[in-house]
Amino acid sequence: MNMELSRRGFLRAAGAGVAGTSLGAMGFSEAEAAVAAYVRPLKLANTTETRNTCPYCSVACGIILYSKGDVRKGERAEIVHIEGDADHPTNRGTLCPKGAALKDFVQAPTRLTRPMHRKPGSDRFEPITWDAALDRIARLMKDDRDANFVLRNDAGIPVNRWTTTGMLAASATTNETAWTTFKVAKSLGIVGFDNQARV
Repeated sequence: MNMELSRRGFLRAAGAGVAGTSLGAMGFSEAEAAVAAYVRPLKLANTTETRNTCPYCSVACGIILYSKGDVRKGERAEIVHIEGDADHPTNRGTLCPKGAALKDFVQAPTRLTRPMHRKPGSDRFEPITWDAALDRIARLMKDDRDANFVLRNDAGIPVNRWTTTGMLAASATTNETAWTTFKVAKSLGIVGFDNQARV
């Protein structure tokens, strides 16, 4: 069979071939579109989706955590996947390298999952309950505030300040949480207040 092909015909055929393979490589072929439609649901089937905020910096990127296991039924929930939240206005689904490695951070064997207390004179931390930790914090704060609260300055002007205790807050929070945290600190009279974005 003798086939004659002009230079223009060859370039046209080559261009069509490149366009076709490029579209196929980008996932526009029917077979790849059919496979892609099933990959995502199968990977995250039977998982619980929870939206949260990345804990690292003050940018407050949105993340989605996928977990298996129902805590309401007494099962232990295990996070199986973490990704950026495409609907979040801050990061629109993107994550920095630290945020992309959040699953390792969450599942690290050295991560603290309960309060620890080192008694005076001890060389080790011991686990305590959340109730015991919160009671101890409240008691120490109350004792320090009672002993060091400044009602009036040297000129006799009411100031209502608590200068011996400070508060360090997290900056990766919502506006509402930040507002509430600030109001709690100021209602106690705490003067020294900062957040982790400056640290």
